[in-house]
Amino acid sequence: MGWKLEGVAPVHLKKCVIIQAPHTSNWDFVIGKMAAYVYGVNPKIFIKDTLFFFPLGWILKKLGGMPVDRKNRNNLVEEIAYEMVVQDEIMVLLTPEGTRKYNPNWKKGFYYIAKAAQVPVYPVYICYEKKEIGFTDAFPLSNDVEQDIAKLKEFYKQFKGKHPENGVK
Repeated sequence: MGWKLEGVAPVHLKKCVIIQAPHTSNWDFVIGKMAAYVYGVNPKIFIKDTLFFFPLGWILKKLGGMPVDRKNRNNLVEEIAYEMVVQDEIMVLLTPEGTRKYNPNWKKGFYYIAKAAQVPVYPVYICYEKKEIGFTDAFPLSNDVEQDIAKLKEFYKQFKGKHPENGVK
């Protein structure tokens, strides 16, 4: 499809949190899943539960999709962190924007999961302008979630999503 893969995936790790931005299209999942296959990683991907209807739900689950009920308060961050602690091998992929529309208020779950499970965070980007998807080095988390998110947003501003108007600003 003409896409280039950049960077090195953390295949040497048994556990990590992967964050992906910008997230502006359902195509991000398709392209990202193909890239993950080539990279040799198979993260669990959290997707809104309303997409898990037959037959799409079956396909999403086979591809590592995990349904998330976004309407009700739940302990999802704590549950994921617990699974990351007790499982021998697990990678999870989250989109901090939490939606395909522009969202200046990123979800902080990835940060709290990584801190609680004591695992690294690996940013991955998708850039439709350059037809590029890539991993970066692990992002060192400080103890200041707001500062860390500001740094990540600044990094992600350079990449254009399928719908750039919905991307990181």
